[in-house]
Amino acid sequence: MKTIIRNATIVNEGRQWVGSVVIEDEMIQQVLEGDDSSQTYDSEIDATGLYLFPGVIDDHVHFREPGMTYKADIASESRTAAAGGVTSYMEMPNTNPQTTTLELLEDKFQRAAAQSRVNYSFFFGATNDNVDTLQALNPQRVPGVKVFMGSSTGNMLVDREESLRKLFETSPLLLMAHCEDTGIINANIRAFKKRYKGQNDFPVRYHSRIRSVEACYASSSMAVQLAKETGARLHIAHVSTARELELFENKPIEEKQITAEVVIAHLMFSTEDYDRLGTRIKCNPAVKTPEDRAALREALTNGLIDVVATDHAPHLLNEKQGGALKAASGMPMIQFSLVSMLEMSDEGVLPIERIPDLMSHNPARLFKIEKRGYIRPGYYADLTLVDPNGNWQVGDGRYYTKCGWTPMDERTFKWKVRRTIVNGITAYCDGIVVDGIRGKELVFNA
Repeated sequence: MKTIIRNATIVNEGRQWVGSVVIEDEMIQQVLEGDDSSQTYDSEIDATGLYLFPGVIDDHVHFREPGMTYKADIASESRTAAAGGVTSYMEMPNTNPQTTTLELLEDKFQRAAAQSRVNYSFFFGATNDNVDTLQALNPQRVPGVKVFMGSSTGNMLVDREESLRKLFETSPLLLMAHCEDTGIINANIRAFKKRYKGQNDFPVRYHSRIRSVEACYASSSMAVQLAKETGARLHIAHVSTARELELFENKPIEEKQITAEVVIAHLMFSTEDYDRLGTRIKCNPAVKTPEDRAALREALTNGLIDVVATDHAPHLLNEKQGGALKAASGMPMIQFSLVSMLEMSDEGVLPIERIPDLMSHNPARLFKIEKRGYIRPGYYADLTLVDPNGNWQVGDGRYYTKCGWTPMDERTFKWKVRRTIVNGITAYCDGIVVDGIRGKELVFNA
C-alpha cells in the first residue's frame, strides 16, 4: 500500500521545509521537496498547515506491568504514547516482579507484542547479585542495563562497592543510571525529623532539599568517575541540577562515552510550582530551583544534554497523598512531551529544528536503533503530524493514561498532535487511538 503525506512542513535533520513523504507499507519510500502529483497513491493525507516530525523515541518510561496494572499497563500507556506523538519507548525494570532475570525480561517482551500500540523495548535491571547474568543479554534486543545508584525499592539499589565496580567493568551493554546518594538523602531526612521534632512527613516543598543538589551531584560524579576508570558506556538519567551539567561534554554523541538525559518535568516545573501543584509534581530526582531549570533548558542547545525523555510514571491520585516522604514519586507525562517542547520553542528556549535531535535522532543514535528516528527513505514510517494552531486545553477526556490525571491538567497548549503513524499505519488521529494497531520490537545494531 502506498500513501503520500502532502504539503507538510517537515522538521528533520536540522532543517525545515515544505514537502511530502511517500510511505510504502511500513517504510518511507521518498522524502520530497514540494509536492508530487505525477503518481497515484492508495491514500493521501493532506498536511497543509501541519508540521511533520519523526516519531518521538522515549528512552525512559514506567508502564507498571506486571504487578501494578491497577494504575497503568502496557496497553493503556502505549495508547497514551501514541496520543502524544511517541512511536517508540524503552521501559524501566522496577515493576513487580522486577525485571532482573532473563525469564522476566522475556515475559515483558511477550506482553508488549500482544498489547503495545507503539514500538517497544525493555531495560534489564541490575542488582547486587545478578551482575553475571548480564553476559547472557542479547544486545540486539535490550537497550541497556538500568542501575539504581540511589534510593530505590527491594534489591534494585546497587550499593555494594564491589558489585557496582564489577557492573561497570563487565557490562556488555550501556548502563543507564539513576543517580541520587542514599546516604545524603537519609541524613537530610534525619535533619528534618530533628528540626520538626520527630514528624514522619513534611510539606512537599521540602522534597528538593531532602533529595538535594548535593545528593544528585555526589552520585552522578561517582558514576562518571567509575565510567572513566572502567571504560563503561554510561547514560545518566533525569539530570535535574545545574551542577551536574559540569560532568558532561559538548561533542558529537558518537564520540561520547558519557551521555545525559533530561526529562520534561525538570524542564517544565520548579520549586515555585509546589504551592500550586503540590505532590502532583513530586518525582525522583526532585524538581529543583528556577535557576536549575534555566540551566537545564540552556543545556538543550549547548550540547551538554543529549536526550529529552519523560520518566512517565503513573500513580493513582490517592497514592499522591501526603508530603515529601509519604506521597508517591512520579507523574504521567508521555502524552505531553512533544507539545511541551514545541511550546518551549515558541518561548525561545530552543530552535524547533533542535527538537528532533533531542527526541528522535539522538535516542536512535545513542542506542543504535535500526532504521528509526529519522524521516529518511528506507526507514520505518514512524511519524507525527502536529498542528501549530491546535489551541486546546488539557482536561477530562483529553488524556489517556489509565491513572486518570496529569499535572498538565487545565494547561492550554497551542500545539496539538493530530496524527501519529507507527510503521506506516495511523495509530492515533484527532482524539482517537486506533484499535488493533501493534508496534514492533525495537532492534539495536550493537
